[in-house]
Amino acid sequence: MSKASHLVRAEALIEALPFIQKYRGQLFVIKYGGSAMEDEHTVERLLRDVVFLEAVGINPVLIHGGGKAITSQMREAGIKPRFVNGLRVTCAESIRIVEDVLSHSINPKIVETINEFGGKAIGIPGNEVFQVKKLPLQRDEKGEEVDLGFVGEVVGVALEQIQKAVASEIVPVISPIGRDENGASFNINADTAAGAIAAALGAAKMIYLSDVPGIMRDPKQPDSLISTLSIEGVEGLIEEEIIAGGMIPKVKSAVSAIEKGVKKVHFIDGRIQHSLLLEVFTNNGVGTEIVA
Repeated sequence: MSKASHLVRAEALIEALPFIQKYRGQLFVIKYGGSAMEDEHTVERLLRDVVFLEAVGINPVLIHGGGKAITSQMREAGIKPRFVNGLRVTCAESIRIVEDVLSHSINPKIVETINEFGGKAIGIPGNEVFQVKKLPLQRDEKGEEVDLGFVGEVVGVALEQIQKAVASEIVPVISPIGRDENGASFNINADTAAGAIAAALGAAKMIYLSDVPGIMRDPKQPDSLISTLSIEGVEGLIEEEIIAGGMIPKVKSAVSAIEKGVKKVHFIDGRIQHSLLLEVFTNNGVGTEIVA
């Protein structure tokens, strides 16, 4: 390795130092989903980043998705996936598949990988954390009302298990499943679940890792990334349809979390190598941050 390469590595550490000092002891809620979850090497890089955060004294709480794996299992069961306003229509058979994939397949694998990398993690099924109520009827693209079935909205968050894990320097890994007052399981939008957790915990940061670079003025123009956005500017971008489709619930959950006390929300591309560390520990970052 050349002397120049050594200097670059040292300078990277020095650049990271003030951020490590600033965020040591603080809590980050990280939501991980999209096609960034499909590649094994991408997943491993992200989870190494999570272990790094924990090692330098930051407390990560991880909320994961799993939509593509759920869709695959539903198709194998002969159920045609349907989405309304970005939410999965979830029948009684579908919710069993959703819960099995999220809480009993993806969640334990994430925990196992973090532990293999020298971190400490514990899986917490979302229905032990999220209290929900059934979502009301939704209007589809034709204006017709649709019953989404077992899809819920968060009305309460049980923090005891999460707080106990964080106090023990263990990473809680939580699936986006909730339970209603009768004990029935409900599918939850993972972005909304992350926002509810971040607000309840008073997180310093909430970070969305997905398969988009952030909020783009023009998705076809890589240099149109909006690096910083205030919550006052969000509605205008929605009206202009710059924020559209599946980004709307993500951004609205970010705004809600900030209004409830979360300091910053970041949207970054989980497919970029070490994007989590680049966003947190460098001056320029790699995605979009939303601030009050």
